[in-house]
Amino acid sequence: MTPALFAYRLTTYAASPFLGLVLSGRARKGKEDYLRLHERYAKRLPPRRPGPLVWLHGASVGESGLLLELGRRMIAARPGLMLVFTSQTVTSARILGPLLPDNAIHAMAPLDTPQAARRFIQHWKPDLCVFAEGEIWPNLIHEARKSGARTALVNARMTQTSAEGWQKVRGLFRQLVGNFDIVLAADLDTGQRLESLLGRPVRAAGNLKSALPPPSANEVEMTRIAANFIAGRRCLLAASTHPGEEELFLDAAAALNEDAALIIAPRHPERGDEIEALLKQRGLRHARRAKGVQPDKRDRVLLADTMGEMGTWLRLADAVYLGGGHAEGVGGHNPLEPIRLSRPVATGPRVHNFADLMASLEASGLVHTVDGPAALHAFLQAPPPVPEDALAKLAAEADEPMLLTLGVLLPLVPRPLLEGNDGAWESQR
Repeated sequence: MTPALFAYRLTTYAASPFLGLVLSGRARKGKEDYLRLHERYAKRLPPRRPGPLVWLHGASVGESGLLLELGRRMIAARPGLMLVFTSQTVTSARILGPLLPDNAIHAMAPLDTPQAARRFIQHWKPDLCVFAEGEIWPNLIHEARKSGARTALVNARMTQTSAEGWQKVRGLFRQLVGNFDIVLAADLDTGQRLESLLGRPVRAAGNLKSALPPPSANEVEMTRIAANFIAGRRCLLAASTHPGEEELFLDAAAALNEDAALIIAPRHPERGDEIEALLKQRGLRHARRAKGVQPDKRDRVLLADTMGEMGTWLRLADAVYLGGGHAEGVGGHNPLEPIRLSRPVATGPRVHNFADLMASLEASGLVHTVDGPAALHAFLQAPPPVPEDALAKLAAEADEPMLLTLGVLLPLVPRPLLEGNDGAWESQR
């Protein structure tokens, strides 16, 4: 154990008695679910079924979505497999829950303290632990490795700033990630940064999010909203917005020479009160989805502060402003969902989390970078058509990262010794 890992474990152990106050404060702000706080301590967890188990952990909505698709495909290849998904945000938990396969459950991610990490690993006894993107939690990884579980980091993404930070504790990083059975980078830049830190080759498999299908839509709601709210107007969507981006979108839309129907779907629906106050301040007639108000053609804005309906809003939109590219410290959001639905997409320049993907998509005309209100207004006024040849190429290449990832993960999952024998499993450790 490196001195850095020892210090981290000691610090998190000492902080454990005070974390209840932190979680209670977060719950009061809507950032934790009071009814699921016990899961954060890895207590009162559902029973573990016999047979092989894979634990898949992602931080929030985006990571959970790609892990859900990965998990579905793993179950298709190993029908007796049990999956445990964990994530850290209330939003991801609420979205993921109804979408889980029959032999999968979701739990809130345990706190990364020695006690909670040990309880979690000892309860589930995972055969394989899959961490997505930048989820590197020392205590959980330490306990997983100590238990004999196989470990994988998939769709890994690392900015230059993060890489420089890890360089200061390179020994800790090598002890944690260097011992992973599988490390797959989402892009070439991340692959090179990980190679520098680990001192060994790292394969850039490509971004798993490219394989995700567009979110589903409620056809009944689409028909109702199209008839009553859009009512023949163009529909412009601001999707996954953060503070400051709603103002930018409204400024750009105010300069349009038409009465377009506007939909604002914030990244975090709990910001509904804040955004509604902005709409009232600007004197914009609106309907708020979370309050059950049905919009009509007299409304200028539909505030879609709900979860699980993005597929509906994307299909109603004629053009999409994707948030996360103008907000400080976010780094952009995945643009592939609206692109796959043939929607023109614009976003801000701060997209370092998707740098390679955005550069490729922009070069092919599938996404457009806008700096401020004037550029966004120009985009909303006359969205460029989506190039069909680039869209077809994207579709043809979309599944490659997922297939490659499955190909290296599945050999780590135990399989039945004999066909039809559900009680005996072959360990491939």
